[in-house]
Amino acid sequence: MNSSPRQVECIIPVLPVRDLARSIRFYTQTLGFQLDWGGAAGDTICSVSRDGCRIMLAQDFGAALPAWVWIGLENALLFDEFAKRGATVKQPPRNFSWAYEMKLEDPDGNILWLGTEPRSDLPLEDRRAN
Repeated sequence: MNSSPRQVECIIPVLPVRDLARSIRFYTQTLGFQLDWGGAAGDTICSVSRDGCRIMLAQDFGAALPAWVWIGLENALLFDEFAKRGATVKQPPRNFSWAYEMKLEDPDGNILWLGTEPRSDLPLEDRRAN
């Protein structure tokens, strides 16, 4: 049993973007995130969140595009919501042994890899007979 105090408070992915204002619009209007801080004229970094989970967006920080971020979901309801709101679907929902997943692309090419627990009513694509 580990009795040492917790050292890591949180982990927040930082996605590189080319145009912070455009990215804020995508995350807030298309994906339904809220702007937590940043985003004023001249800002180059901000934080957006949904359901208490955060992503930081950083313009001109020298990071290479694209980046990937895994977003674990309670269920697949957001798959349809994001697609209906015009998000670019790079991979439609697929069922694997590790997750029922879908991949979206933001305006800068960053990949949002969404997933839930695997579905028991669909075959697992990574276990198909050849």
